Amino acid sequence: MNPTSSHCPPWTLHAWPPLLWQVGRPVPLRLQHLGTQVTSHADGPCRSLGQTIWAWHGDEGDVGVAWDWVQLHCGVVAMADPMAVVTNLRLVGEEGVVLSAYASARHINAIVHGLPWQQAVAQALCGAGQHLALAA
Repeated sequence: MNPTSSHCPPWTLHAWPPLLWQVGRPVPLRLQHLGTQVTSHADGPCRSLGQTIWAWHGDEGDVGVAWDWVQLHCGVVAMADPMAVVTNLRLVGEEGVVLSAYASARHINAIVHGLPWQQAVAQALCGAGQHLALAA
């Protein structure tokens, strides 16, 4: 399966085979934007919610990462819950044991932080009829 060939809902990442990755090993940040959904225009203008999904097809396997985002006000979007990133990436610690979701969170969030996801959300919001200038 090539995850970059089509858009898929974020919850489908639970069905992808897990990909084990050693903590400390460089994670290729070649994740590509598969899609961003604007699911709600709550509480008037500049108060949207949605999900975004990113994936990579590599020799080791397919990796997908998705999360909910919220528009705080015009020009500013943030992760809705940094502890609720959906991914099939399973991180392995130095002892060779798969880390818990809690222990993996800071590593997964570092991956998210390295992506231009806010630009992708801004484009989706503009496509949904909002004019948005992201804050630096």
